[in-house]
Order: sequence, then structure tokens, then C-alpha cells
Amino acid sequence: MRSHPRTALVAGLVCAAVAVAGCADPDSVPSEASPAPTVTVTETVTAAPSDPPAEAGSPSDAPSPSSTPTAPTSTPEPSAARDQPAYSTWVLGSVVLPEDERGFGEVRPTPPSLRNRRYPTEDLLPPPTSGRFESSTGPVTAAVRKRMGETWSPACPVGLDELRYVTVSFRGFDGFAHTGELVVAASEADGLVQVFRRLYRAGFPIEEMRLVSTADLDAPPTGDGNDTAAYVCRPVTGETTRFSQHAYGLAIDVNPFQNPYEKGDVVLPELASSYLDRGRVRPGMVTADSLVVRAFADIGWSWGGAWNSLKDYQHFSANGL
Repeated sequence: MRSHPRTALVAGLVCAAVAVAGCADPDSVPSEASPAPTVTVTETVTAAPSDPPAEAGSPSDAPSPSSTPTAPTSTPEPSAARDQPAYSTWVLGSVVLPEDERGFGEVRPTPPSLRNRRYPTEDLLPPPTSGRFESSTGPVTAAVRKRMGETWSPACPVGLDELRYVTVSFRGFDGFAHTGELVVAASEADGLVQVFRRLYRAGFPIEEMRLVSTADLDAPPTGDGNDTAAYVCRPVTGETTRFSQHAYGLAIDVNPFQNPYEKGDVVLPELASSYLDRGRVRPGMVTADSLVVRAFADIGWSWGGAWNSLKDYQHFSANGL
């Protein structure tokens, strides 16, 4: 199981926050008044197949996409066969780490195979076969709600009608185009699509982008998760009474393993210590001068890697929290 790095305390906070409401049955879905229609966009925005995925810290932005879509002349060739590091051999989820009293796993040295982490992406949704950037935005449907499981309940600070289900294309470390999914605040959905369009154009690699589920909440710490994810109703890391911005759909964690959280003796994911060396830039890392930081800044979001009291290199949020 590729466990999400900071979801161990979610169920307790949600139940404690509103005891009278209780925790919702995952199959029960509140009705929504006039749900927003799903909007699907396909653009002729092709990441050049002859170029390898860009590493973090690339100084130049890709040009703006054409406003007039045209049919592609050919199917892009995958880039996985080019000169890139061999796939990582560490078996994900194979080691369960001892937990401390805070619910975090034991921090251990990064296994050699994960020091330049690279895995092929497992497709959960159909990839964009043309290689073009595609996106869709719509309400959180009953089917999506069921897949979210206990990551949302009526005790959470926002209702489902205030959230949107978004899909976007992204480039994997395997060089292929894939389709990712996020649940985000309705007010931020359009801007976030713009961010991931830019990352796709630049070839910034992302390992996986899927919904956080009940299985993630229940999984023991393995310290090797790497899901780029947004919504999950959970507390601020290390706390039990204050909701994280993820619980409002106002935060996203990008490649958590390549961009770990660090505060004191806490490192999350727990096997990602090698990536605390931010001077050794490897694919998938976010650095202060990278396109990733600029793309989020352009929609008004800020980066946790710039914080002083702690470093949260994976974290981007709409309000700086």
C-alpha cells in the first residue's frame, strides 16, 4: 500500500470535531442543489516527445498554449526508453515502520533504490492517448464520494457542494502521459487546471495523482508513499484539534517523497530523508526557482518550502497555511 504520508489522525479528528453529527456512512451521499456541470477541455498542448521530462529548477516557462485546437499529426512516442535512471527496485509498502506516540513511523535512511526515485505510473483512469493535455471539472458525484470513503464526512469543515472533482493530464517518470484526479475547492478548480497544464507542457514528472481513500487512512506507516493529492479531511500535521487546509480543498501536496515534510525529528514520508538535501536536484523535486513554484504563485498559491519554522516542500496552499 502506498500510504498517504499524513492521514493517520483523520478519523479521530473528524469524529471528535462534531460528535453529535457522527461519522458518515461512506455510501450515504448528501443531496446537492444544482450541481455544477462537468466541463471537459482538450487542448493541443503536447509535451515534446523528443525531450526528457524536465527536472525541477528549470528556469524557463513553456509558451502559452494555442487557443485554436488542431488534430495531432501523429501519436507521440513514449520517452521511457531514453537515457534515464533505471526504475527503482524497492518494493513499495513492503516494510511497516514502528510507530511513535504521535502516530508517525520511525524515520530511517532512504533505501539506495529510492535516492533517485523513479517508478512507472499505474493508470487508474484512461490516459490521454493523443498526448495532448486534457482536463475536466465537475461536481463530486455519488461514485466519487464513495471512493473518497472516510476522507470526508458531514463533520468536515466544507460540504461536498463546495468541492469539485478535477482530472488533469500529467507526465509520469516513465515519460508517458497519464490522467490524474483531485478533489479541490470549487473556487480554486480553474486555477489549478492552469497550473497542471503548465507542468504538463514542461514535462515535470509526477508519479501518481489519485484520490486519498479510506484504505490510505487505515494503512500502517511504510514511509514510501508518493501520491500527489489535494482533499483529505485531516488535522494539521502533529495536531489533533485544528483542520489542515487540505480539509477545505485549499492545499495540494506534489510528489511528497521527492519533496518531504521536515520539522525537528519528523520527516514525512519517513524514508525520504535523502530528499532533504535540496542542493542535489533530482527529477520531481520542487525548488525555489522552479516552474512549479512560479505556476502556483501565478494563481495566488504559496509554497511550504519557503516556511521558516518547518519545511513542507511538497505543500502548496491558497492562503499560505
